[in-house]
Amino acid sequence: MELLNRIEAERHDMPEALRKVADSILAAPAEAARLTIVDLAERSRTSTATITRFCRALGFAGYAELRVAIATETGRKAQQTWQTDIGQEILPDDNLDKVLGVVSGNDIRLIQETADQLDLAVVEKVAQAVARAGRVLLFGVSSSAAVASEMEYRLQRMRVPTWSRSDAHSALTDAALLGQGDVAIGISHSGRTREVIEVLAEAGSHGAITVAVTSQPRSPLAEVAELVLTTASRATSFRSEGFAAIHSQLLVLDVVYVSVAQRTYERTKQAFDVTVRAVAGHRLPEGDL
Repeated sequence: MELLNRIEAERHDMPEALRKVADSILAAPAEAARLTIVDLAERSRTSTATITRFCRALGFAGYAELRVAIATETGRKAQQTWQTDIGQEILPDDNLDKVLGVVSGNDIRLIQETADQLDLAVVEKVAQAVARAGRVLLFGVSSSAAVASEMEYRLQRMRVPTWSRSDAHSALTDAALLGQGDVAIGISHSGRTREVIEVLAEAGSHGAITVAVTSQPRSPLAEVAELVLTTASRATSFRSEGFAAIHSQLLVLDVVYVSVAQRTYERTKQAFDVTVRAVAGHRLPEGDL
């Protein structure tokens, strides 16, 4: 995960003093990379000891390493050229050409950021668990419910017994019936949706493997999950972070889906052949209107 994205994702769960340091860095990363530890402490209204604690919380031995990492990342991003300004606001009178550029530019960037930070070792574990699962339960609310439903459809086509739920009562009932060898996947951008946390906790209490898909790796949802898959998200005009996270969530689950298909190749190929034949009669021949 890129450093600045990681700071942005983890700042919500940092103590107040460390969050002040994070906010100072995120406000002007390139400038922060040029500051001494004393300057950054003054700017963030903290202390040099707090800066040192902040560095260690991120895995750096000291402030010098953090400065180099920030400078390297901001320098690399300064050299990148994008067709549109990422995060640019869309105004009511903007034409569709600009709207398309801003929306597509942001989505492309978020997908790339998600790919860069994705822990493939965790993906391997999730795919292995799903491939062997007796039952798979997917749960999300609002826009995450649509992502769960799409993953349900894909796994069912591979003969993986899968259910997605968007109602908390139904999801909790299903979660209570899971057991050893089953998998529960909770999807929440914020990682703070109470219903999703409750469902994952219920499934885990019965021995199911629990997976969180979230943009917040230190969120309450991540804490109750056995395995965590992180996504990138950034709010833009007319699209909250939750809406913007949909493409990132689909990417993560798509990688899991393909990895499951690899592990169940013969079964999956047979299932695809059968399902293609089942709907073939509902397709018009090529060339027909």
